[in-house]
Amino acid sequence: MLQKELTIAVNGYRSPEILRLCLRSIYQEMASAGIDYEIVVTDSATEEDTEMLMREEFPQVRFFPFKENVGFKTLVNISFEKALGEYVFLINSDILLSPGAVPAMLHYLKAHPEIGILGPKQFNFNGSLQASAFHFYRPETFLYRRTWLGKTSFGKKHLRWFTLADEDLTQPRSVDWIIGSALLVSKEKALRVGGMDERFFLYMEDVDWCRRFWEKGFKVVHFPNT
Repeated sequence: MLQKELTIAVNGYRSPEILRLCLRSIYQEMASAGIDYEIVVTDSATEEDTEMLMREEFPQVRFFPFKENVGFKTLVNISFEKALGEYVFLINSDILLSPGAVPAMLHYLKAHPEIGILGPKQFNFNGSLQASAFHFYRPETFLYRRTWLGKTSFGKKHLRWFTLADEDLTQPRSVDWIIGSALLVSKEKALRVGGMDERFFLYMEDVDWCRRFWEKGFKVVHFPNT
C-alpha cells in the first residue's frame, strides 16, 4: 500500500451510531482539506451492528474489529501498526471535527518538529469547554479527585492547578499531558517512543505516553487554535 500524508485513526467501543457520526464528520471536513489521508477504525468488543455499518456504509475504511474488549492502548497500538500515514491523528469515536481543524493542526506540527504530541481544544456535546490539558499527577491529586477532600478549599486549589484552570491556554503551549481522545502525532516519533504500555487497560495510558514523549525530548503541546 502507498504511504499517506495522514492517517485518521478512530477507536470505538460498542457505539455504532456515534461512530457513524464521527466518520461522516471526517469525510465532510476533509473533503476540501487537500490532504492525502486514510481512515483506520479499530473497535473493541465489536458488535454485529458495527460490522454491518462498516461493511455497508464505509467499505473504503480500513476496519480492524476485536471480539474482546482489548482496551484503549491496544486499539492505539494497532492503529499505529496499520497506519500508512506519516502523521497519525488519534481520535475517539465520539469526536466530531470542527471546520479546518485537521489542516491547521497538521500545518503547526510540521512547522514545529520539536513537538511529539499535539492536542486540540475540545468541547463537550453541550458546547462547554472540556479540560484536556493537565499537569502530571501528584499523590494527593488522586485523593482530591476521588474523595470529599476535593471539595475543601485546599482540594479545590490543587485541582485547579492540576487542570491548568488558572493558566493562559489561549495560545499554543507546552503542557505535561493531554487527554488521549484527540492526539496528532508524528508516526516516526511515536515509533521512537514506542507504543502505549500494554500493562494499562483503561485510563493513564495517555498520561504515561506523554511522559515518555517528554523523556525522549519531544514536547507535548496544547493547541487551542482549533
